[in-house]
Amino acid sequence: MAGSARQYHITTFGCQMNKADSERMAGILDTMGLSWTDDPYEADVVLYNTCTIRDNAEQKVYSYLGRQAQRKHKNPGLTLIVAGCVAQQEGESLLRRVPELDLVMGPQHANRLQDLLEQVFDGNQVVATEEVDIMEDITKPRRNSTITAWVNVIYGCNERCTYCVVPGVRGVEQSRTPEAIRAEMESLGRQGFKEVTLLGQNIDAYGRDLPGSTADGRHQHTFTDLLTFVHDVPGIERIRFATSHPRYFTERLIRTCAELPKMCEHFHIPFQSGDNEVLKAMARGYTQEKYRRIIDTVRRYLPDAAISADAIVGFPGETEAQFQRTLDLVNDVAFDQLNTAAYSPRPGTPAALWENQLSEEVKSDRLQRLNHLVNTKAAERSQRYQGRIEEVLVEAANPKYPTQVMGRTRGNRLAFFPGDFAALKGELVQVKITEVRPFSLTGEPIEALAAVR
Repeated sequence: MAGSARQYHITTFGCQMNKADSERMAGILDTMGLSWTDDPYEADVVLYNTCTIRDNAEQKVYSYLGRQAQRKHKNPGLTLIVAGCVAQQEGESLLRRVPELDLVMGPQHANRLQDLLEQVFDGNQVVATEEVDIMEDITKPRRNSTITAWVNVIYGCNERCTYCVVPGVRGVEQSRTPEAIRAEMESLGRQGFKEVTLLGQNIDAYGRDLPGSTADGRHQHTFTDLLTFVHDVPGIERIRFATSHPRYFTERLIRTCAELPKMCEHFHIPFQSGDNEVLKAMARGYTQEKYRRIIDTVRRYLPDAAISADAIVGFPGETEAQFQRTLDLVNDVAFDQLNTAAYSPRPGTPAALWENQLSEEVKSDRLQRLNHLVNTKAAERSQRYQGRIEEVLVEAANPKYPTQVMGRTRGNRLAFFPGDFAALKGELVQVKITEVRPFSLTGEPIEALAAVR
């Protein structure tokens, strides 16, 4: 394939883990001599990196596949790939549904894309969904940014939430070594990246599968220890992480984040429901009281920290009173951002088989009421930014107003201000906030900080 003029396109659905996987697969395709195209209907290799968390994302994939399958009838040289969680869950049944597919590959096989594609180019139809050890990154990812980057630290999930397909499609937890993670971050620092987001399905469970223990019985490698180990990487100015599980979110982790100056004051801690019986049915492993204590501890160490979360409404059997407890929690915590969803039964999960499913009308009504409260509380939380000076990392020009640049505060709030992107790209800028909205800010620049301290 070296020197080939063939083009490829990747469409990514779902979470940050999928986006990071897509960057790695794009890097592999670049190495193979293919070139990127923005138009999936001009590409010779089309890859859909899929999500199966909710039914609507899965159905969208099948719609796209149908159009590409029709295109393949006219262009037999087209290579059609489904990767990610739908591929892992459906496996060979995908080939029966879409026989035009050339390659079906689960998320654990992202780093094997070249080997799998070479089998396809030899004339084979390939399915790769068996559970394997995650290969260390061997190809430079094709990053979608030159300023911020994702770094995977742990793959898979050992939880067994009754609504979730992730453990079945991403496999058991597999932590990368601290040395490999630091080496990747050092490479990013040398390339000029300023911010790294450490990724894991349950990132605060990092290290439980690595060998060794301390004298006091702790795992030798914990996520808290990892943050301390990578914090001083030269060139990296900011560190974030996602996603956390309340079960493993300790005071030691919170205290360490407060002590390390590069750690951004933003925590994404899903709660899913404010009712203990619903949480028990979900098999989440904590109570709403424990969740509230976590938030109280975060705000004791970092009073201004931004907190985001995920919530599900309409879980099987959820009563109006139980839903009200979710509203109460949202009202009391006052999240900066909340990702909300109506429960969607997923094949292969215990909750999908339960008989006490709620109607779509009830789920839609509860989702609408929750979103109204979320927007109200976010608007209230935004008021604290009025007139303040916030550090903003410049990531892009504002596509609507070319005389403005945009970036994120340390609390992950999107911010806009006047400036020349060519001059300010990747800079940390002090911005006085002059206008607040529920989920974004506008301001005036005070001064640009040195690109590298």
